[in-house]
This record gives sequence, C-alpha cells and structure tokens, in this order.
Amino acid sequence: MRHKRRARLGAAAAGALAMVTVLLGPVTNYASESVPGWVRNPWVAWTIFGSLALSAVVLGLLSRYLDGAAAPSGPLTRLETATTAGLSSLRAPHVVPERVRGREPELEHLARLLRAPAGRFAVLSGVGGIGKTTVAATLCAEARNAGYTVFWVHWRNQADLAKHLTQVALACGLPVSALERANAGHENLPDVVWQQLVVARKWLLVIDEADETGMIGPGSEKIRDYRGWIRPEGGTARPRRRFRRPRPGLLLITSRDTSTDTWGPCAEVVRLGPLTVHAAAQVLLDTAPRAGTLREAEALAARLGGLPLALRSTSDYLTKPTSRFQTFMAYRSALMEDMRSLLGSADPNAADPEVARQTVRHTWELSLDQLGSEGYALARPLLRLLALFGEAPIPLSLITADLLQTAVRQPVDQGALDAVLAGLNRYGLLGVPDALATHNGARTITLDPLVRQINIIALAEESADPLRWHSAVAHSLMQAVAEVRATGRPGWAMARVLAPHAPLLLGGQDPQLPMRDARRTVEDLGEVLKEAGLSAERLALCQIQLTTDNRLLGPEHPDTLGSRDRLAGVLLELGDHRQAVELHRESLHIRERTLGADHPDTLAGRANLESAVAALRQRQPPLP
Repeated sequence: MRHKRRARLGAAAAGALAMVTVLLGPVTNYASESVPGWVRNPWVAWTIFGSLALSAVVLGLLSRYLDGAAAPSGPLTRLETATTAGLSSLRAPHVVPERVRGREPELEHLARLLRAPAGRFAVLSGVGGIGKTTVAATLCAEARNAGYTVFWVHWRNQADLAKHLTQVALACGLPVSALERANAGHENLPDVVWQQLVVARKWLLVIDEADETGMIGPGSEKIRDYRGWIRPEGGTARPRRRFRRPRPGLLLITSRDTSTDTWGPCAEVVRLGPLTVHAAAQVLLDTAPRAGTLREAEALAARLGGLPLALRSTSDYLTKPTSRFQTFMAYRSALMEDMRSLLGSADPNAADPEVARQTVRHTWELSLDQLGSEGYALARPLLRLLALFGEAPIPLSLITADLLQTAVRQPVDQGALDAVLAGLNRYGLLGVPDALATHNGARTITLDPLVRQINIIALAEESADPLRWHSAVAHSLMQAVAEVRATGRPGWAMARVLAPHAPLLLGGQDPQLPMRDARRTVEDLGEVLKEAGLSAERLALCQIQLTTDNRLLGPEHPDTLGSRDRLAGVLLELGDHRQAVELHRESLHIRERTLGADHPDTLAGRANLESAVAALRQRQPPLP
C-alpha cells in the first residue's frame, strides 16, 4: 500500500513537471520578444522564469525519488505469505496466543523492545525444548495485529539465510537494481540488505533455531562484530518527518546459544527457563482436558520439570486412544517407574535434526553434537557424569579432571574441562538461570532434573561399563566427605551441599563402595552436620540410611538398630518427640528379645526411650 501511494505521488510530480515545462516556453518567449504590459519590468519576467525553472528541477528530482521508492521488486515484492521455489515460506508458524502459558513477562519485555529497539536486537535463548519458537511465534502474532510486517526465517545454512534475507529486503522495497549491483560484486550483499531494512518501518524479522552461531556468516564473520547478516541496525531508523516518532524494525533470533559474548553488546539476550508448576499444569489441561484435575496436572507438571517439550510430548501421549495411560496420575506413576519407555525412548528417525528437536530423548544430543563440532569432545561424557550425582546443586570442587579421566579412561586436562563446562553452560544444559552459582557458601553446578534423567538413560545404553562411572562419582563423594571431616568448622558449608548427594552411596541396588566404607562415609558426614546444627539435612540422610539397612541387613541387625536410634535422635532435635518415642520403643523391644533385658545395648536403648518420653511429657500431658 505504501509503494502504491508513492507511485501515485510520483506520477503527480511528473505531471506537474510537464505542466511547468509547458509554461516555461511562453515565459521565455515573452521575455525575449513581445513583452505584455504587466511584465514590462524585466525583473518580474526573470523572477517568474527562475521560479518556474527551479520548480521544474525540484519536481524532477521528487519524481525520480518517488519512482525509485515505489519501484517494483518483481515477483518477490509480496513475500510474507508466498513460497518461492527452493525456499521455505516467510510466514510465521501459527500459534494460539491464549494457550501460551507462563511467558507473559518475556512477551511484555519483547513487545517493549519491538516498539523501541533503540539500536538493539533480541535473542531468545535457552536449552532445547524450552519453548523459544513458541514465544517468538506468539510475538509475531501480536506484532501482526499491531500493524507490523512479519517475516520468519528458519535457519538451515548460510546460503539459505542469504536468500531469505534478500527476499525480506526485496519485500521491504529494495530496488532490483541495487540487488543486481550486489550480485555483480559492486556492493556487499549484507550491506545492501540492511541499508534497505534500516529505512523500512514497522517490521519484525525472526531467525529461528540459529544454533550454529559460527556458521551464520557470511564467511567467517563473527556475529558480535555486526558486519555480517546479524546487525542491530533495524532499530536505528530516523523519523522521516519532523516531530514524528520513528517506527523501526526489530530483529529477533531464537538460539540455544545463551552467551552474550556470542551476540555482542547490542543484543538483548532473553533466557527462557522452565514454566512454573501452575503454568505447566495449564498447558497440560489445555491439550488433555479429560486427563484429570488441576491438582493432578500440577503433580505431573512438577515431575516433568516444567519443560514445554516434555509437556507437549506427554499431552500427545495422553490424548491417543491407544495409550496405556490416559490420566495425569497414571502417567506420573508410570513415569517414576519406567521413564525409559515413555520420555526416554529413542526415535528411529532421530538422525533427522528436525525430528530430534521434537523428541525429549534426542533434543539435547543436538547441542552436544554442536559442542563436539566446535572441538569440545568431552561435552557428552561430562554431562553423562554430572547426571550421576544427586538431584541437587553439585559442588564445583567435585568436578575435577581426575574424576572425568577415571570415567572415560583417557587423559583429561583441567583447562579442557573448564572449557567444556563453559560450553555446556553456554547451550543452557547446566540449568537456568544461573548455572554457576554460590549455594550455601560453595560454588555449585545445577542440572535440570529431566536432563539428568535422560542422560542417565543414555549412559546405560551407550557405556559398556556404566558401573565404572557410578564408582568414580562414589569415590569422589567419599573423598570430599573425608576432607570436610578433617577441615572442621570451615567445612560445614560444604557438608551441607554434599548432604543431598551422600545417599547415592547407600540407596542404589548396586552399591559402588563396600558397605562398610559407604556407612562410615555417611555417618562421618552426619557427625559434621550434627556439629553444624544442620538437623534437617541430617534427617534425610538418616532416613535413607535406615531404609538401606532394613533392606540389606534386616530390621534386627545391630547396625540397623543404630541407624534407627540416630534417626530418633534427629527427630528429637527437630521437635518430633512422638515419632522419636516410637522409634526408640521399637528398637528396645528388638534388643530385649534378641539380646536380653540386661545387655548393655538394651540398657542404653531403655535410657534413650526414657529420655524421649520425658521430652514428650514436657510438651503435652502424659501418655496413657
């Protein structure tokens, strides 16, 4: 519509130019031969002549400008909804904005940036499956409703990107002659494209799934230098009229690369995290409304970690009439028992990157492949190794070159290990929003629960000796506990961080340490926690130890009785006197039956029970 208006103005200017040209003849004739009475003064005649000549020049230039601005760009002028041979459509994917849950803050931030880019462009980043494409498509729908022209480019390779961005520039009014000059080598093609985008107004350009950032180019150009296809110049348009606010365009990129160093100082990097439990539950209810209640959906959403890809995969499963599990709770129970056959199953077509992106089992493997292509061959084994720790922040001090070397049985340099950690963090595989953070005074690494579980499954399938990997983690934990025990008070913060991981030494079906060593390690850590007054952390540890002793040693074994007494002692410290009394009473009955009433252990158990009962009586009336 804008180009048509300019064409009409250009035609009008050309007509006015012709009329002025016609008038110049009589004026010239009057000035040179027969002069009428009203212009006997030569200054009047020459003033009229000069004005008409100047008007002719101005109208001529205006006509050429308007004709150039309205120049047809061939069959590619209307490209937003068209698909040309060999190229995908420039139309954004369809979304229902009302069903995009939990992304309101990010969408509001991007909408503000769309209205006033101020020399910036946006990058939606995050781990695979986090919903970057959905958020970008939602912004496109909102922008289109606000009168913006929207272009969507799906990243495949450098050549396709060049063709698509050329399409976009032509659709925004780039003269074909300018493109021909660039194709002839007289001008730089990215310069020509962006010169046109700078003067165009109210557009939104999305480059989706630009994960291979080193390949965007052209050539070896680095993105942060803004000399190639990625530039912040869409937000620098100036108003064409005085006092009129500019309506510039915005470039939005979706990528797994979260590094601000990659995108440069003009990038507004918006990192997406998992959905909240409530928002994730709403997604499940939107797509599988007959599968259960909101509370049941929230329970399943929590198990899935709020990952949009996992939510969509689960909803697809629940709505199939042939699925074994068709309710939220049934699926959740099955997931806890057999994740491998549900979300962890391999897809036979995963060699196709587009299939792999849409599969929970494979989507993160694409990021690991990318890191491998960048020279970080240890990225995959390191992520597998991190998954073997507990579902809690992992102390960075435990992740050493010796640990990884023991697992992979090849030399590992500490510098290479640090670079791989940075690479995993860059691709969002180490948690959101702050992968490297201080937790209880210790530097830690976080891992998404679902990423962790899928990598445990992958390790079991890939490794010929997965027990070696588990053993490496167990020995690193045992060594860390020994160091904490020897450190004393300065080691209390580290003991607190280690506590969620210590049950790994006891809780598995195949213990990776001799039982005596594992018990001693856990008991030593419990003593440090007791010295630090960390009763809540001790409670979880003691519960796991009692469960393990009951399973491996039996309820009447002396070590099991000791574990029961320690758990009762922690419960007393936490104020749960009634439960502590029950545990001490149970231990005393077993000792009286197996050891006799006068055995020293029996007498000690009776004293423990009496102390617990006394503590209980101080808080409530005597027991009947």
